[in-house]
Amino acid sequence: MSKTISILGLGAMGTALANALIDAGNVMNVWNRTQTRADALVARGARRAKTVSEAIAASDLIILCLTDYAAVDATLADVGPMLANKTVVNLTNGRPDEVRAIAARLEGYGARYLDGGIMATPPMIGSPHAFILYSGSADAFEGAKEQLAAFGQSHYLGEDPIFAAVNDLALLSAMYGLFGGYLHATALAGSVGVTAMQFLPLVEPWLAAMMTALPDYAERIDSGDHARDVMSNLAMQSVAITNIVTASRSQGIDPAFMEPMEKLAQKRLAGGFGTDEISGIIEAMRAK
Repeated sequence: MSKTISILGLGAMGTALANALIDAGNVMNVWNRTQTRADALVARGARRAKTVSEAIAASDLIILCLTDYAAVDATLADVGPMLANKTVVNLTNGRPDEVRAIAARLEGYGARYLDGGIMATPPMIGSPHAFILYSGSADAFEGAKEQLAAFGQSHYLGEDPIFAAVNDLALLSAMYGLFGGYLHATALAGSVGVTAMQFLPLVEPWLAAMMTALPDYAERIDSGDHARDVMSNLAMQSVAITNIVTASRSQGIDPAFMEPMEKLAQKRLAGGFGTDEISGIIEAMRAK
């Protein structure tokens, strides 16, 4: 594939992607609704596209990194037929239903569509710590993977375009769960005067130690067997969860983060699974 690439959307992430592509020796065409956001990239040799159609006409590889799918729809509203035989890599965060709709629309114009989920912050782009999830056209991925490698590690998940979005949101769910748990814990400790920095040497190694349980949980989830070799059963853990919720209220801390976990644990207990491992809560999450 040509090393001439167009990128639409120059927020913090879009700019980081464009810089990484320039660093890798690609010829960049850049577009943003606010034209001045391209100034620093133009100073590095990028070409400023004044319109979306100009950016699309200039390259066979089009990368989108916009605020949301409403912005994607608005940006591409008048240029659909121009996308025929081009590869479109959409790195905009979105829901599976949004991905399916845009994939069908662009493929209807004859484009090769690849959806992506960026698992990195802008400063991480181009480093070994960044990785990007991709799904959609296998031909599109094979044709563009050399250029996409500029961003970080590439993980192609399959031809169904929603795979990247679902896994992206799942990984973000794990991240926000971790952050939310830490913030709730710090607020609770703070209710008796412990500062965040005083609490950090306790919570950081504790969370690291608990992460070692994940491989065992993954095996239990895949096998559906949450009853084998139980180390700490749900009935006992449920007491601790309810104590956290109750203590939070009494200490003036909003327990909203922990209440859904308490509800799921109680649902699982009501089903007679109190002697199972806590990993069985996933079955309560899956139940309609």
